[in-house]
Amino acid sequence: MKFASRAAMAAATVLLAACQMTDQGNQAQPKAAETAAIAPILATPDAKDVHSYARPLEARVYHVALDLGIDFATERMSGTATLDIQRKPEAKEIVLDDKGLEIESVADGSGQPLDYKVGATDKNLGAPLTIALRPDTQRIAIRYKSAPEAGALLWLTPEQTAGKQHPYMFSQGEAIENRSWIPTQDSPAVRQTWEAKIRVGKPLTVVMSAPRAVEPVDNGNTRTFAFRMDHSVAPYMIAIAAGDLAFKPLGPRTGVWTEPAMLDAAAVELSDSEKMVSAAEKLYGPYQWGRYDMLVLPPSFPLGGMENPTLTFLTPTFIAGDKSLVSLIAHELSHSWSGNLATNATWDDFWLNEGMTTYAERRVVEKLYGPKVAAQQVSLGVDALNKAVAENGGPTGPDTRLHLDATGRSPEDVSSDIAYEKGAAFLRTIEATVGRDRFDAYLKGWFKRHMFQPVTSAIFLADLRQNLVKGDQALEQKLMLDQWVYQPGIPANMVKPDPQAFAEVDGATAVFVKSAARPQAWDRWTTDERLRFLNLLPRKLGKGYLDELARGLGLDENQYNKEIQFAWLDLAIGNRYDPAVPLLERFLIAQGRGKFVKPLLKALAKDQQWGRPIAVRIYAKARPLYHPLVTRDLDVLKLGG
Repeated sequence: MKFASRAAMAAATVLLAACQMTDQGNQAQPKAAETAAIAPILATPDAKDVHSYARPLEARVYHVALDLGIDFATERMSGTATLDIQRKPEAKEIVLDDKGLEIESVADGSGQPLDYKVGATDKNLGAPLTIALRPDTQRIAIRYKSAPEAGALLWLTPEQTAGKQHPYMFSQGEAIENRSWIPTQDSPAVRQTWEAKIRVGKPLTVVMSAPRAVEPVDNGNTRTFAFRMDHSVAPYMIAIAAGDLAFKPLGPRTGVWTEPAMLDAAAVELSDSEKMVSAAEKLYGPYQWGRYDMLVLPPSFPLGGMENPTLTFLTPTFIAGDKSLVSLIAHELSHSWSGNLATNATWDDFWLNEGMTTYAERRVVEKLYGPKVAAQQVSLGVDALNKAVAENGGPTGPDTRLHLDATGRSPEDVSSDIAYEKGAAFLRTIEATVGRDRFDAYLKGWFKRHMFQPVTSAIFLADLRQNLVKGDQALEQKLMLDQWVYQPGIPANMVKPDPQAFAEVDGATAVFVKSAARPQAWDRWTTDERLRFLNLLPRKLGKGYLDELARGLGLDENQYNKEIQFAWLDLAIGNRYDPAVPLLERFLIAQGRGKFVKPLLKALAKDQQWGRPIAVRIYAKARPLYHPLVTRDLDVLKLGG
């Protein structure tokens, strides 16, 4: 194929020239350093974000200033978003993304009203918010309210929190939900710096994915919290939470926020965080974000974790009491390089965030916990990859490609373990082919060259060829780069997982399948080994086998971590195993992590005779706990609730 040259790479990006700002009032001339820090807009066709209405090559947002109040009574955020923009001289309008916002007014930097129009609504994308620009407009102030049903925000009553005393609110913006509470160009292709002033009733505390700008200010019955992010970030990385929160330091630059009732347990589970940051720096270069703090959220949080810069959001389901699930932290921390520094410009290249991070996570795990643990997690990842290929149309399914075509679909609809595990397998294959030291040096350089910039698959492949392959045609053929990224299925050169990683477990599984004999080593097995055993079992088992698993291993008791419980309940549902139903109900009502609740409820709903009545009963109780990102996918099952 025709390789991209350095000149072509340079032509692929366009940094719009800063325009002289002439609005009156609060308009400010940007400093030279601020202008230089504005991230580029990519101009190639593969960098056009089909999940945003924005036209950033004409006019783009580069800074967002929020001044908002949190109202728990109405479940709204309201106030002003002030946007600093760059534009071509001939641009007559700027297009933002809007999902259910109630716009009250739009003005320029001097307070003069600007005409605006909200276009037709798409169920996935929301609507375009088009604002007319005067020849000298460089700043826009939008007064608005979020809707009570804003898709990024979840509002919890005191009863739904650990402390039971105060309400709680948090956001989850990835992939395209932040447009439901922030009017901006909600695309990872349009990186923005931002700041915020947030008012909330006492005694609640607000945290965001940026450092505090000043200490909180008392205003009678409320307090105002201020934050500022000076690095440009993809807008989905703007995150907020408010509740009864306490902080505990873990190291010189790490700490944990959570409800006071959960603080000690969270701190113990996260005690290796400082070591993880140091291990990741040795692999991929200096940590660029200052602090690495974490927020352990209530059980309603829909993800395992969210890599919000300076403040990773975490599910409490990782707290197992034995650090058996802390690879989640290694994953979210690794996003500080892969995803947060160099970010997929569109959701078609989601693998550039998640595949790179999954690879990096396991390298961090290996440094801290040893090669055996890392090898086992790689093996589990390949199991997940094979399952994902089967679920996405088999080896020829178009959604088994790394570079996807998500046109007409929500990014969540095409998100699967393909991005995570095929992407990780791709990088692991490159490492095995060129050698670890050489590949480590390359990745460190990749992050440095593309720091605080949007990237595409084409940019990554061109960078690989320029800085790693360097014209070596034999190496080019061995790597099969284009097949990995643009073709479906798993390329033949994928480096295989270590067959000895689970040798003991696989042998015990074979014995159990023949005789239902309890694995003697179960009690000393790690979580990964127990998961391998459960996931390797035939999907159809007789009641005697299930009884032995339930009673002999105690799987029907609430003694195991959530990953093991999920693996067991998935098997139990597939076999209509009634004794597991009480644990299933407790599991689905106690937490709202999409990875767990969506597959189980979907499997129940699919079984019309046995499972669906169970799903209807449980969903009615569980739905108020679940985040909109989860209920959106489950409500289509028509379970009520």
